[in-house]
Amino acid sequence: MQKALIVLGLIILIIGIVWPLFKELPIGKLPGGIIFKKGNFNFYFPLITCLIFSLVITIIINLFK
Repeated sequence: MQKALIVLGLIILIIGIVWPLFKELPIGKLPGGIIFKKGNFNFYFPLITCLIFSLVITIIINLFK
């Protein structure tokens, strides 16, 4: 349990450090997002971005197995 918490803390630390760099990337603005607008309600689901993140995370996890 301690190792899992340490790894989780390191992951959160790394994300916090590189977050300003990610803000510059067009993540979430790729074509293929689902946009639904009706009156004052706007719904945006970045489908392609989610698929790319899923693919990258799957590759990273398989590299460490």
